[in-house]
Amino acid sequence: MTLTPTAARWLGELGEIDRLAELTGLPVRSTPRMPGEPREHPKVDVFAVAPATANTVAKLALGIADNQALSLLCEAVGSTPMLVFPRVNAAHARHPSWPSHLKLLQSAGVHLVYGDDVWPLYEPRDAGDVRPLLWAAILTGIERLLHPSR
Repeated sequence: MTLTPTAARWLGELGEIDRLAELTGLPVRSTPRMPGEPREHPKVDVFAVAPATANTVAKLALGIADNQALSLLCEAVGSTPMLVFPRVNAAHARHPSWPSHLKLLQSAGVHLVYGDDVWPLYEPRDAGDVRPLLWAAILTGIERLLHPSR
């Protein structure tokens, strides 16, 4: 598991980093591995970017690899199956660049968990503070990427 710097701060504040490392049996990273440090993570079969902020989606679409998580993802686009769940609001989706970001990712083979049928868009602060994430749709999408013939 590799986190963006913001996700690392949030999950660190909540005391969840150690729990995630325990669940995966691997270190949770948010910074690059230093020279000489072992490569502890296995080869990735599929990337799941969930939840992805509008910022992460835009940077991924444009190839801006300015943190450890985006570096890995930008290197993987087009070569390793990838699912992205943009957890955005209606204001993000109204931005004139948003449709082109999604189109760029899809043209590179990125599977999006996105649309009114899976994540209706609300205006900022209109959906309440907590909306459950779409883990069933995310896991189904991952399964399809891992086993496309099923």
